[in-house]
Amino acid sequence: MADKPTLIARAREMRKGQSRAEKAIWNLVRNNQLGAKFRRQHPAEGYIADFACVEAKLIIEIDGHSHDLQQAYDAERTRKLEAAGWRVLRVSDNDALSDPGAVARKIQALL
Repeated sequence: MADKPTLIARAREMRKGQSRAEKAIWNLVRNNQLGAKFRRQHPAEGYIADFACVEAKLIIEIDGHSHDLQQAYDAERTRKLEAAGWRVLRVSDNDALSDPGAVARKIQALL
């Protein structure tokens, strides 16, 4: 687990290279469009969440093809985040790009 300054620096770098799916979800949640403030690439519990609503303790993770190869890591990460009081919504790249409306409804239901 990286220290906080390292996580913050890495998060800043990650904001510059968003995937298409991350851009699609950011367009849904930015500027309080769903009634809550979200942050991109937010350090949480020693990890960097794709999107986080601190007030609602909700993390949205976008799962691309690379996540197929790290399912055990993702499960452990989710377990640790949930143990710290976060709720984690995992969204596939495909869902983010093909049906952003359905993703928005899922997010609103969790908020």
